[in-house]
Amino acid sequence: MSESMDRFPAALPHGPVREIFPDVFFVTGGMEAEIGGLEWHFSRNMTVVREDGRLTLINSVRLSDAGLTELEGLGEVAGVVRIGSLHSRDDAFYLDRYGVPLWQMPGMTHPDGLATDRTLGEGGVMPLRDASVFEFRTTRIPEGILHLDREGGILVACDSLQNWLQPDEHFSEVSRERMEAMGFFTPANLGPVWMQAAEPGAEDFARLKALPFRHVLCGHGEPLLDTAREDYTATFQRLFGV
Repeated sequence: MSESMDRFPAALPHGPVREIFPDVFFVTGGMEAEIGGLEWHFSRNMTVVREDGRLTLINSVRLSDAGLTELEGLGEVAGVVRIGSLHSRDDAFYLDRYGVPLWQMPGMTHPDGLATDRTLGEGGVMPLRDASVFEFRTTRIPEGILHLDREGGILVACDSLQNWLQPDEHFSEVSRERMEAMGFFTPANLGPVWMQAAEPGAEDFARLKALPFRHVLCGHGEPLLDTAREDYTATFQRLFGV
């Protein structure tokens, strides 16, 4: 079915699927949204984790037909994971195309009315054998971070942790100027809009920095590799004194 004729939001321009670590893939694509009565054009990321030939999609980003062919060449899509309340645009497309379960954080409802097939509770069943979930406990909206026990520890975040170093080709000029003024382009950052919507407390970040990790793959920005724990610990100290 062509993108223009189906009932889901069309695929937006995106880059290649990059293998950041063995069986851990990352793709950056565009996003268009109306927020606060303003039009925004920026980038977002999907992380794909392969286990036993099965693919788990985290922070879903719809790919073009060519991109889907590339994705399907990596393995069988087995599930969609939504860890951020503010990310949901392309979940329904993947659930419909592949008939797979939707994993969401406790208390999270989907704006498209999609039912939660699996709940990502701390200590509960996970979509991946080496994964656990960190749940924010102080926030006004549900948010989680997946922890993968590989490569010294990988965190897969949505909006809470960001690492936008500079605007890329998916930004409009107006969005670039607006987001630059709001402090989005800051290494090892906490998402400015998410901070306003979620109002997290210091205790969450005190718990988060205690996790063993070296790398962070965010819903926005570049992968932060090797020094992620040190870099984010400095951010938590600067913003929350923990």
